[in-house]
Formats: sequence, structure tokens, C-alpha cells
Amino acid sequence: MVRMRALTFHEYGPPSVLRVDEVPLPAPAGGEVRIRVAAAPAQPVDAATRAGVFAGRGPDTTGRTLGWDVAGTVDAVGDGVTGFAVGDEVVGLSDWFAPGNGAQAEYVVLPAAAVARAPAGVSAVEASTLPLNAQTASQALDLLDLPAGATLAVTGAAGSVGGYAVELAIHRGLRVVAIAGAADEEWLRGRGATFVRRADAVGDAVRAVVPEGVDGFFDPAGVGAPALGAVRDGGRYVIAVGTRPPAGERGISTAVVMVHSDGAELARLAGLVESGALTLRVAGAYPLEDAATVHELLAKGGVRGRLVFVP
Repeated sequence: MVRMRALTFHEYGPPSVLRVDEVPLPAPAGGEVRIRVAAAPAQPVDAATRAGVFAGRGPDTTGRTLGWDVAGTVDAVGDGVTGFAVGDEVVGLSDWFAPGNGAQAEYVVLPAAAVARAPAGVSAVEASTLPLNAQTASQALDLLDLPAGATLAVTGAAGSVGGYAVELAIHRGLRVVAIAGAADEEWLRGRGATFVRRADAVGDAVRAVVPEGVDGFFDPAGVGAPALGAVRDGGRYVIAVGTRPPAGERGISTAVVMVHSDGAELARLAGLVESGALTLRVAGAYPLEDAATVHELLAKGGVRGRLVFVP
């Protein structure tokens, strides 16, 4: 049996439980492609999964390969696949909670519908940072469904999801209020956002620049209920998965964005990278064997850009 190296864990716990295993090489079924992995980012959701945060909410996730997003080269194509051929450079997203079919390995099999051509002119390490975080931001904006000219506040606005949300919102013609630490002010103003320094009283901080309240609020930082004070009556609020949305008040609608793979959307996002509308940020590249170190860095926070595994 042909085998490959993959990052996994066999019990919930600290970063030290992570290990690189030899596992069977997967074969693509109908409608699937196999990708030889060039780069696969480590995400906070990987660390939460390893720590057991989601234990009891679904099937046991121990023993599964970690990793949601990938950049690499198509290595094999299943029956019925059109649009991709062996040798194509691609990016893709695993809907990990369903199959536990992770990308932090030498190879990964994904539905062709979850894959897109990689953006031209960037490295695989850079391209790998696009799928999960940019699609989360894009799908949150779709949920908010704000018209051009509307105001949007974003927490964690210099983070990996928030940064994409700021750029995508500006590309859609929204006026963006970016909430982040002082060290990120220059980067955010350079994207065209109005900067607001992170504060406990986030509602008051945003109302100081938008007295009438913003039309929409995307909250990847998970501020929760205090953020509603920044939203006008009848406005909209979306939080990233993993945190229960606060109860609506003053007619404010609230929702959670549950990211899902969408190859067509990913292709559009790759095009925005090529046009310069989206910025890819990498904090560092590491072999799978350094997984414990990478998860420790995730736990410390403050990383700008993704930490990426290079199998």
C-alpha cells in the first residue's frame, strides 16, 4: 500500500499531542481531484480541534488529518471531472468538519467543485492563505447583503479573516470602519478604511465616527453583544462560526457565517488577488514536524498573516 505523511493527533490535548503519521495515499473518486500539497496553512480552528473544543458536538475527530485549505498541483483526476488536469496549479478548501479530510499532508483529495486555479504571479505558500479566510469573509459579506455605499464595521480588521473582509468590502463599494490595535492603523488606512482603535466600549468607539450607527457589523474577533451598540436600528450583524451570535435588539438581525467550499467563488477571489484587490500575507513557513511550535505561536496570538506548513 502506498502511504504518505500527514499531520494528525490521536488524543485531545496540548500541541505536544500532534504527530506526523504515515497514512494511506488517498485515491480520487468520481468528481474529485487529488492534489500534491505544496502549502497548507495552520488555522486557529485546527488548534481548537486539537484541543478538543469541538469534542461532543459531532464525531470523534482524533486520528484525522488536520487542515482546511491548500495550494498545490493536481496529481490525479477522478471520473467525470472537467476543467482540471494533472499538472494544474490549484487552491482548494476542505469542508473539514464533514469528512475530516485535511490538507496538512503530502496529498489531499477534494471535490473538484471545491477547487480553483491558483492565482497567477504568487507563490504556493502565499496562495494557500486564500481559501478558508477569504471565503469566510466573502460569505459573511454575502450574509450581510449591504448595498454599495453602506457602512460596515469589522473587528479584528487586520487579522487573517478581518483583513480580507476589509478589502472585499471596499471592493464592493462599502464604507468600512476597521477596528484593530494601534499597530495596524497604517495598514488599514492604506486599504481605504476608517480606523478605530480597539476598545472595550466598541459601540461608543464606532459611534464616535459614525454617530448614526453602521448598517452592518462583521465580527470575526468575536466581540459579541457589545458590538451591537455600534449598529443602527434595523441593521445587520454577522459573527464567525464558533461563537453564538448575541440576541438581536432594536430590530438588528444576527447570524453566524458557516464557511463552505465553493470553487466558483474561490476562482473569483483568485482573480481579485491577481488584480491587486486582495493582499496575501504569510507570517512564516514550517515543515509538518514543527507543528507543535506552530500551534504554540497560534496560541500566543498577534500573528499577522498565516503560518503555513510546507510538506
